[in-house]
Amino acid sequence: MNILRRRKVKDGVPALETSAVGKTGNTAIRSASPEITSTSKSSDLSTVSEERASKASSSSSARSKPPATLPSSPFREKKKAKRSRRWGCVDNCCWLIGYVCVTWWVLLVLYNTLPSLPQYVTEAITGPLPDPPGLKLKKEGVRVKHPVVLLPGIVTGGLELWEGHPCADGLFRKRLWGGTFGEVYKRPLCWVEHMTLDNMTGLDPPGIRVRPVSGLVAADYFAPGYFVWAVLIENLARIGYEEKTMHMAAYDWRLSFQNTEVRDKSLSRLKSTIELLVETNNGNKIVAIPHSMGVLYFLHFLKWVEAPLPMGGGGGLDWCAKHIKAVMNIGGPFLGVPKAVTGLFSSEAKDIAVARAIAPGVMDSEIFGLQTLQYIMRMTRTWDSTMSMIPKGGETIWGGLDWSPEEGFNCSAKKHRGEDSGHDTLRINGSTSEELGSHGKPIANYGRILSFGKDAAEARKSKLEIPDLKDPHNGVPVRTNVTCGEIWTEYHEMSWESIVAVADHKVYTAGTVPELLRFVAPQMMERGGAHFSHGLADNLDDPKYQHYKYWSNPLETKLPNAPDMEIYCMYGVGILTERSYIYRVSPHVETCYIPFRIDGTAEGGSEGCLKGGVQFVDGDETVPVLSAGFMCAKGWRGRTRFNPSGARTYIREYDHAPPANLLEGRGTQSASHVDIMGNFALIEDIMRVAAGASGEDIGGDRLYSDLLKWSDRIALQL
Repeated sequence: MNILRRRKVKDGVPALETSAVGKTGNTAIRSASPEITSTSKSSDLSTVSEERASKASSSSSARSKPPATLPSSPFREKKKAKRSRRWGCVDNCCWLIGYVCVTWWVLLVLYNTLPSLPQYVTEAITGPLPDPPGLKLKKEGVRVKHPVVLLPGIVTGGLELWEGHPCADGLFRKRLWGGTFGEVYKRPLCWVEHMTLDNMTGLDPPGIRVRPVSGLVAADYFAPGYFVWAVLIENLARIGYEEKTMHMAAYDWRLSFQNTEVRDKSLSRLKSTIELLVETNNGNKIVAIPHSMGVLYFLHFLKWVEAPLPMGGGGGLDWCAKHIKAVMNIGGPFLGVPKAVTGLFSSEAKDIAVARAIAPGVMDSEIFGLQTLQYIMRMTRTWDSTMSMIPKGGETIWGGLDWSPEEGFNCSAKKHRGEDSGHDTLRINGSTSEELGSHGKPIANYGRILSFGKDAAEARKSKLEIPDLKDPHNGVPVRTNVTCGEIWTEYHEMSWESIVAVADHKVYTAGTVPELLRFVAPQMMERGGAHFSHGLADNLDDPKYQHYKYWSNPLETKLPNAPDMEIYCMYGVGILTERSYIYRVSPHVETCYIPFRIDGTAEGGSEGCLKGGVQFVDGDETVPVLSAGFMCAKGWRGRTRFNPSGARTYIREYDHAPPANLLEGRGTQSASHVDIMGNFALIEDIMRVAAGASGEDIGGDRLYSDLLKWSDRIALQL
C-alpha cells in the first residue's frame, strides 16, 4: 500500500493536501484549516499512526499473496512479441543487401564527384596507369587521316518506336531496345509484341514500325554505364576524329541482311555515306570497323555493292578497291557460333542453363507462371539475322562424329605465347578401347554439337546407333491437348512421337544441325533459307552463288577484286567459349514448355571442359577461335579461290587479362566479346591503321592460340 502525503504552501499557510492508499483503492483528502487547534493536531497524529499500522499490515498480507495480474492490452502483447522475435536469415539478407547498396552508392558518388579518386586508388594498388591510346598517339603526333565507318553487331544497336499499337502510347521515338529497357518492366507483353517481327515475312507486323537509332549514340552505350563503342570513339576523337570523319552505320539487326535494304535502304545509304566520306576527305579511303554480327553484315555489303542492280548496289567490280583501305573485323563469327544453334533450338545457352540449375522454377515457370523462355523463343525466332550465325561449312570445318579440329584442347592450362601444346598425342585405354588425349582422358567430341545424353556425347562412333530423323506423321500435336495462348511456338505443332524422334537421333553435327532446325521449326527455317546458306561451295563460278543468300558465307562467296584492301581478323582468346552441348528431354514436354533443355547435371569426363552440359574451347566467350580466325589464317591467306585478288590478311589475337580490381571497371586488357571494345591494344591497332599504317607496320600476325594447328587439320580445297 502506497501512501502519498504532500504539503503545499497556499497563501503562506502549510496544508495537508492528500493521503492515498494505492493498492486498497482508499483515498483520503483532507483540507487543512487556517486555525489549527491542539485537539485537531492530536487527532491527525492518531490518524497517521493508524494509517501506518494499516500499511504495515497490508504489506505483510501482500507478501503472502500472489501478485495481482494487470489486465493485458494489445499494445503490451505486440511489444512482448517484438522483444521475443528472433533474428532470422531474412533479416541478415536484408541488412547485407542494404549495406551493399549503400556502399555502392557511396562509391558511385565519390567516383562522379571526385574524378581523380579512382585513379589515385588504382595507381596506389597497381602502379601508374598507362595513357589511353588516343593520348599516347597524340603525343606521338598521330593525326586523323582515313575516315572510319563503325558497324555494330547483333543486339548492341538501339531500336526506337515510330508506330505502335495502343498499348505503346507515349513511346513515340523512345527506345525499345537499348538504354534503360524501362518498358520491359512496365509493360513486358507489349514490349515483346513490338519487338517481334512478322512470322511469315520477317518484316514489320501490321501497325508497328520499329527503326534503328541513328548517329554515334546508336551504339556508343548499350545501357547506362555499359559501353560498346564509346571508348573507341573517345580515343579516336583525341587525334582529331569527329562526325565528318566517323560514321556509325546503324541498321535493324533483327532483319535479314537483304531485308535491311528492302525495308530501310540501309545498304544503299551505307554506300552513299562511304562515297561521301571519301570525297570530302581528300580521296582517302575508309577503314571499316565491324563488330560481331556486323562482320557478316559488312561481308554481305561487299558483295552487294559490286553486284548489278536490282539485286545489288550497282557499284561495279572495282568499287571496293576505290573506297576501302581496310576492313578491321572485331570478334567476327565468320563461320558461325554453336550457341546460335541452342538459341534457336531451346532459347538457352550456358547462362540460362546455370540459372535453371540455381532457380529452376523461375526459368521454367513452375512457380511464377512467367513463361519467360517461351516468350523469348517466340520473339527471337522471328529475328532472321540470328540464322546468319548457324555454323557454316558442315563437318569439313567443325568436325564430325569422331573428330574435330580442336580435339586435345586443355582448358585447365593457359597456353603462353610461343608454346607448343603437343595435343596431337593420342593413347589407347586398354580396358575400354577408348582413345585418350594427352591428358589421359577420353577425347572430347566437339564435332557433336548437340548430343542427347552424356553417353551419346562420349561414345565411340562404332557404338552409336543413329536412326533417321523422320516425322512419324501419326502423332497428335501438343496444342491439341493444351492451350498455350500467346506463347505459341512451333514446338506446339509437334507430337510427342516427333519429340522422341529428335532425342532418339542422339547426336547432331554441323552437317545435320540445319536438318534438325528444319524439323523442329520449319516455318522459321523456310524463311531463313531464302536469305542465308551454311554450306561449302565446290565451284564458286557457279551462277547460283550470285544470289544474295550466299553473300554472308565466306565459304560460298569471293572477296572483292581489291588487291590493296587489307583484311584483319581481330578477336580475343584465353576465355572458355561454348562449343558443344549435352541435352535432355524436358520433364514438362507435354505442356506449353519448351520440350528440350541443356542437361546442367552433365559434368567432367573428357579432356575438354564439360561444365553444366556445355563443352568449352578457346575463344572470346562467344565466338570460338576457329570461327573468328580461320579465314584469315587459311581460307583467305594468299591467292585462294575465296580470295582471288590476293588481298592481304592479318591475324591479331588479344590475350585476355581480367581487371585487377573493381575500380578498373571492365578492364583495359579484356578479350571478352564485347569488353574487347575497351581493350587498349586493340584500340591502338585500329587507330594506327586509320591514321595510315599498314598491317606490317603494326607487327603483322600476333597469335596466342593453337589456331594455325587447328586450321591445318581442316582439309579445305583452296
